[in-house]
Order: sequence, then C-alpha cells, then structure tokens
Amino acid sequence: MPKYIFITGGVVSSLGKGITSASIGKLLESKGLKITIQKCDPYINVDPGTMNPFQHGEVYVTDDGAETDLDLGHYERFTSVPLGKENNITTGKIYDSVITKERRGDYLGATVQVVPHITNEIISNIKKVSSGKDIDIVICEIGGTVGDIESLPFLEAIRQFKQYMGRGNAINIHLTLVPYIKAAEEVKTKPTQHSVGKLREIGIQPEILICRTEKPISKKVKQKIALFCNVDEDAVIDTPDVKDIYEIPLLFQEQGLGKIILRLLELRYKEGDLSEWRDKVVKRALHPTKKVVIAVVGKYIELNDAYKSIYESLKHAGVENDAKVEIKKIDSEDIEEKDADSFLKEVDGILVPGGFGSRGIEGKIAAIKFARENNIPFFGICLGMQCAVIEFARNVCKLKKAHSTEFDKSTPFPVISLLEEQKRVKDMGGTMRLGAYQCRLKKATRTYGAYGKEKISERHRHRYEFDTHYKRSMEKDGLVISGTSPDLRLVEVVEIKDHPWFVACQFHPEFKSKPDNCHPLFRDFIKASLIHEKKDKAKK
Repeated sequence: MPKYIFITGGVVSSLGKGITSASIGKLLESKGLKITIQKCDPYINVDPGTMNPFQHGEVYVTDDGAETDLDLGHYERFTSVPLGKENNITTGKIYDSVITKERRGDYLGATVQVVPHITNEIISNIKKVSSGKDIDIVICEIGGTVGDIESLPFLEAIRQFKQYMGRGNAINIHLTLVPYIKAAEEVKTKPTQHSVGKLREIGIQPEILICRTEKPISKKVKQKIALFCNVDEDAVIDTPDVKDIYEIPLLFQEQGLGKIILRLLELRYKEGDLSEWRDKVVKRALHPTKKVVIAVVGKYIELNDAYKSIYESLKHAGVENDAKVEIKKIDSEDIEEKDADSFLKEVDGILVPGGFGSRGIEGKIAAIKFARENNIPFFGICLGMQCAVIEFARNVCKLKKAHSTEFDKSTPFPVISLLEEQKRVKDMGGTMRLGAYQCRLKKATRTYGAYGKEKISERHRHRYEFDTHYKRSMEKDGLVISGTSPDLRLVEVVEIKDHPWFVACQFHPEFKSKPDNCHPLFRDFIKASLIHEKKDKAKK
C-alpha cells in the first residue's frame, strides 16, 4: 500500500497549498519515489466547469477530459505525474455518488448520514487515486481553510483514514501563516497556534508545519511554534516570499523537508538531486539576459488566476529563450472603448486567450487586426483562434458581418458555429469537447516547424468550431489551415502567410507546458517576439 500525505491550510486562504503540494511532489520525485497528487475541493459544484472565472480562476483540463481545479496545473507543471478525473474530487461529486447509491438501494434502507456514508465515500475516492498503480506516496490536498464548515467532512475523513492507516503510513502537513507586524517589528505565532488548535479539536495532529512568512523566521520563533503546536522543532519549515515560485522545492530541500517526510513515513532516506531544476529553471528564470513585452488581451484580466496556465507558459517560454517576459494585461473591453493602437503600439507580441460569452469580443478582434496589419507576432488560443478567423473573414475575405453563432445567431456568415451534435446538448456541465484529441499538422508551416512532427495530441475545452464550409474560400485569400483532426472534419490550427508569426489554435497548449519542458508553440511565439523587439529597437 502507498503512504499518504494530507495537506491542509489554516488562518487565511490563498497561502499556496497547491504550490506547496506540487513542490513537495517535486522534492519526493527527485528522490526516486513514485507519487500521485489529489485535490479535494469542498464546493458543492460537481466540477468547476460551469463556475465563473472571476470566482474560481481558470478551469484546468486533463487528458481524459476532466475539468478540474487550477491547482492540478501546478501539480503537472512541477512533477511528471499524469493526472485525470480521479485526481480532483469535490463535495458535489461525493454527494452525487452517495445519493445515486441511496436511490439504487445500496445502503439497504439505512439512514444515510455524513458519518459514515459521506466520509466513507471520500476515503474510497482517496484510495481510488492509487488503485492498480505502482505508487509510493499519495499527496492529498484538502481545499479551503481549517474552520470552514464546507471542509469538515473531508477533515473528518482524513482523521479516520490516518487512524486506520496507523503510525508511519499517513501524516498531515499543515500550511499556516506567521504574519509580520510592522508596527511591532516582530512575527506573531498566535494565528498558527489557533489554526493548529482547531485541527486538534477535530482530532488531527499535524506532524509538519509549513509557515508562510514575509521574512525568514528565527530559531527562537520556530522553537515556540514547535512547543505550542506539539511538533518537532525541525518539522517547523518556513517559506518566506520568493521571487519565483519554482524556487520553493529548493527552499524545502535546504531545510531538510524531504528527509523529515521520509522519516515520519518510515521510508529509506534518499538524497535526491534538484541541480537540473536549479540550473535549468530557477537560475534562468531569475537572471535572464533579454526582455520582451507581451500583451495578453482577455476578458478576465482582473483576476490573475483566470489565465494562470497562460502566464506560467509565457514564463516557461522566457526561461527557454533566456528572456524576462513582461506581461501587459489588457482588458478587451478597454480596447472597444478606445482603440487598439493606444494599448498595443509598444508591445512585442500579442496573445488572445480563451473565454466564453459576447462581452469584450470586438476588443479581441480589434487586437488581432492590429497584430495582423502591423506584423506583430500573434498567438491565439481557443476563443482567440475563433476571433482570428472572424477577423480574417471580415477584413481579408470581405465577409463584413462574419461572426460566431455563439455571439450572433443571425449572422449571414457563421464562420464559427456549433457542430450538429452540440446543437442537441442541453446541460452545460461537462458537455464540451474536452480532453486530449489527435491533430495532424501540415508540413512547411510554422506549427509543424515548432513541433517537428506531423501527429500531435493536445487538450481541448470548447463547444464552437471553425465552419469548414468557409475553409476553401479563406484558404484562397491566404489563411493557412496548418492543423486538422485526423479525419479532416475539424480545423485545429490556422496561420497567415507572409506574417512574422501568426498562429492560432483551437486547443489549449498552456495545459501541457512545464518550466523544464516548455510547450513548442509558446517557445516559438516568444522567439518571434524577441526578433520583433530587436527590429523595433533598430528602427528607433
């Protein structure tokens, strides 16, 4: 059986449990251990697929088509673990399963209760993530903050699970805040004491505390935390603010966290090696020699997490190209109110990401027109690709009222429309084209040059498609269809001839980029933007 690490959070939200879990995964992988990571979310939605990006951030998509919490993106970026539907469970999924069983009569007339039925279902799902796999350690992150009413069933489940597994087989790592009070010029341990006290009321004694701080905490403060929270002094790990999140596995390694975990789980200690991560990722991220400015023109710019994977992939491409990528976040509605030139004349590349709904669409289209006409490298993703097709149809093919039927059902030129099978869909959740699909690339195109192969697999999350009735006429006017589904029924990638770099894809390449293995399209986009930046400097 695998060993288990349960990660909880206290005091405040947004401390970085996801990055902490991913960093611990990276640390353990460096020691040759086989891991998997799971996120337990306390919200009642079955998955985040129908949730507003302003509330929840981006929806991350796995190869098997699961719409998941964005923390799974951190897990895949930091580690080599392939994730799927079983790696993200929610209160909604748990209750849906329990109610289905009750309706079927599985409980033989018993009164269905939170304990034991809901907690047993949670435990069953935690076990399932490693079932039939050769896994040494399961890392299970519990969403929310200790004290939240929503997360209580999950905490009770892991209390029971830890007791069932016994000493040396399951541990709790608690992430907490040790605030620095500027007026007193000292850090305060009381919030951590209260948070751990709340956990202990539930029956969970954490073995390791990870303390988020603005500054490193002293040995004296660690001793105080250890004493009042009933943990070993060396198991109080501090994580002061860092310049780059990819430094955190190194920070954990320096404080011996891997050694402590293996000791508590009664596993043989292995030294591990993160030197390649340090040299290939962290050093290059912190000390680039070049700089490039990329405009991200989106609809959910106000919330950083709404485009989390996009921003991280741009950072990966910067690491690959030895450049600092400065991201200029532009709300597409602002472009509608003014003009594209006001916002985009100083940038080296323009990226238009995905989204849903008609708000801000004309601003995205205006940004794409500006990139096409001014020879600025352009990268369109999902809705960004659809807007690129609309812009080309209107302004190059002279189909003035071309649009997507998502935004204008009566458009005379529906260059983007629903497939027949999507027209019959009534439920919104989990009904889009989701997960990994094969794509065939056309040789002698920029996309083929980036990948270096003809067949690729990429992840999707969308409902509307390029209407192939317009394919031949748009190709005649210079649009290059550089990627299609193997049966040629669906258009996956488009490019424009005689442009420095203009590529738009229907899939989401950001979901497969890693800091030490950048996605080829992001790599080449930044490479082209650096060339544009040099030419622009030369002109000035």
